[in-house]
Amino acid sequence: MGDTRQIFSVKDLTRYIKDTFDFDEVLQNVWVRGELSNFVHHSRGHMYFTVKDEECRIKGVMFAGYNRYLKFVPKNGTRVLIRGSVSVYERDGQYQLYAKEMQPDGIGSLYMAYEQLKQKLETEGMFDAKHKKPLPLYPTKVGIITSPTGAAVRDIITTIRRRYPVAHVLLYPVEVQGEHAVPSICRAIDEMNKRHDIDVLIVGRGGGSIEELWAFNEEAVARSIFRSQIPIISAVGHETDFTIADFAADVRAATPTAAAELAVPHLQELHRQLETLKERMAVSLRYKVDRFRERLERVRNSYVLRQPDRRVMQCEQELDRLQERLVRAVRQYGMQKRAEWKEMHSRLLSRSPVAAAKRARERAESQWQRLQRVMQVLLREQTQRLDRQLARLDALSPLKVMRRGYSLVFKEDGRRLIKSVNEATTGEQVAVRLSDGVLQCKVEDKHKEDLS
Repeated sequence: MGDTRQIFSVKDLTRYIKDTFDFDEVLQNVWVRGELSNFVHHSRGHMYFTVKDEECRIKGVMFAGYNRYLKFVPKNGTRVLIRGSVSVYERDGQYQLYAKEMQPDGIGSLYMAYEQLKQKLETEGMFDAKHKKPLPLYPTKVGIITSPTGAAVRDIITTIRRRYPVAHVLLYPVEVQGEHAVPSICRAIDEMNKRHDIDVLIVGRGGGSIEELWAFNEEAVARSIFRSQIPIISAVGHETDFTIADFAADVRAATPTAAAELAVPHLQELHRQLETLKERMAVSLRYKVDRFRERLERVRNSYVLRQPDRRVMQCEQELDRLQERLVRAVRQYGMQKRAEWKEMHSRLLSRSPVAAAKRARERAESQWQRLQRVMQVLLREQTQRLDRQLARLDALSPLKVMRRGYSLVFKEDGRRLIKSVNEATTGEQVAVRLSDGVLQCKVEDKHKEDLS
């Protein structure tokens, strides 16, 4: 009986299990609730993580093509709802969850997503006051982007017609909740900006839960509001509701009715302001007329108009006085310049090369005379010193000693001086030098004596 067992290789068995997973309809579109752990956002954009609950855990991956649409930043400990498929990673033989969609689980996670987006856009500077555009004072056409069936649009239109009936209203109906709300709102803002007759935009809706208002917390809506060239008033929910759109808008209104009041002035209030300005202008004109009338009377009664010839005479007299001052000033100026010229001339003469050469010659002559006197004094001193030295040398001269009866005895050659009897031998010829000559002698005998 043959062996009918089917034996798989590890690879074949793993592939068989993978195919089983891949053909299971439930596992190909499954929702999983759990908490993220071991979260890693790879440099290539893919996200690797583990989804766990109190008892089990499963590895998961969300590729960059899917996670770029996330509305929040996943972190360890975040509770999430994940939609995806379950399959086998053949290399490790482990099944894992391939996520295609991920969203925070519960209102607490929605608030976290809201805070994360708010911090991100605030860091980019999108909420800075320097980007806020001023609202027009007297708009001619107001654009409204909201649901056409809600109470918000009725409140806005009613308030505008009551306060400022001369303004035109253009409604761009959009969906304010649901999956189509975000592209609908963004498209409406972009389309309104293509027109050139809209002065201000009101974007918003009535109150609701955080889920119902969530379209106004989307990044796409915030960026559309930010790049709008038309000033935008955000009017979302009630006074206590704050959305990302409120921070991105140029002005936030607590309610849709308040947005309409911010968008247009009150016509009756404008009439009152015009009446006040008219009264102030009339008072100002009367005051100016009275002032000009007083000035006219003063000019009419002035001395110049009553006796103009006197004024001319005074001017002529003043002209004569000024002419005299001018002549004195010119004369004084000329004298001053002449004195300065003389001073400069004398300074130039004192610094003339001829005068300098003369002074140098005089200094050289004076120095030469001083040098001659010094040389004569030095020569006299040196002559006297030489005389003293010669006198001392003469006193110490051997010749002068020999004149007193002394003599010097030399060897026969006359070069070596004999200072002791031991240096001479009997019968040796010696030369005896006297003060007036030399004697050639022969030593006949010698004997030594102690003269000390």
